[in-house]
Amino acid sequence: MWPGAVKMQHFLNSPSTETLISRMFPTEFLSTSLEPTEPITIDISASTSSNVSSLRCTYKEDFKQILLPTVYIVVFVLGVPLNAVVILKIWRTRPHISRNNVYMLNLAIADFLYVLSLPLLIYNYASHDYWPFGEFACKMVRFQFYSNLHGSILFLTCISVHRYIGICHPFAVWHKQGGRKMAWLICAAVWVVVALLCAPTFNFAATGIQRNRTVCYDLSTPKRSLDYYPYGMVLTFIGFLLPFLGVMVCYCRMAHVLCRPASYQGVSVATGEKRDRAVRMILVVAAVFCISFLPFHLTKTMYLVVRTLPDAPCKMRNLFAIVYKSTRPFASMNSFLDPILFYFTQPRYRRSTRKFMLRVTTLREKGTAS
Repeated sequence: MWPGAVKMQHFLNSPSTETLISRMFPTEFLSTSLEPTEPITIDISASTSSNVSSLRCTYKEDFKQILLPTVYIVVFVLGVPLNAVVILKIWRTRPHISRNNVYMLNLAIADFLYVLSLPLLIYNYASHDYWPFGEFACKMVRFQFYSNLHGSILFLTCISVHRYIGICHPFAVWHKQGGRKMAWLICAAVWVVVALLCAPTFNFAATGIQRNRTVCYDLSTPKRSLDYYPYGMVLTFIGFLLPFLGVMVCYCRMAHVLCRPASYQGVSVATGEKRDRAVRMILVVAAVFCISFLPFHLTKTMYLVVRTLPDAPCKMRNLFAIVYKSTRPFASMNSFLDPILFYFTQPRYRRSTRKFMLRVTTLREKGTAS
């Protein structure tokens, strides 16, 4: 071996050189193998519970640029006029408004406020996740989404409990005390509960930079995923699971009563029209829960669990992110499904709508005949 090679061999084997190399390139980094086809970025961040490094995936979310704007446009186009009509119809009858319509009015207001924020999200997703509206608008849009979601769940729960009492306990006096004033107080309490439940959204939702573009994170920034996990679980448990179980219990009891004969043990259970309204309400509310609320909360819970696992593969994270974000726009569909509930449970509203449609068709026939 030539003399220069001997000196180089001695230099590389010296303890000081080994220490220098280990400082510049840690062995954990050198031993990490990355698939060349998997688009991931390395985030060397310390966890709150341990100092283990974690790999953070760059999710493939091109599907959002087509799915989300399309669904949000449909929800906006249908939700604005439908909820506006419901609000005007109920407000015109405010001197004689029923307790059920008090809940429906608050439900329509929550839906209307949410659909007004959709143009920002439509622009955001149509522009490849580009958010130019600032930090506060990002937090406000996310707050409106979750406050509408859980407000709708709680108001639908109030409507279901109110109808349950009318069907299963028609002669009870305790639920009639207070009347409309009690219904307004219950709605005020629901708004307070929703505001308290969703207030942490202002803390977790934030803007950030991805691929040199400003984005608006939905749940939280990736660095705060572990911090968001307990809040997300509490929000799902209080804001969805408990009301959902309460609604299902009420509907099971209502179905048991409605399956009885019209006169049970010498007591008239409910009139035919009242039974029909109750059955329609059960079907519509069950459809809202099955289409909007249940898939979203189920996939959201799975996604929260997967994204907090330190050893979850990138492909698994990406898969659960796609599944969750595919159900997210359908959670907003309740904004135009809720007015359908009002239509099916209000005979006078259906009759006025039929008269209006009859006038329109008559005018069209006269126009074509002339």
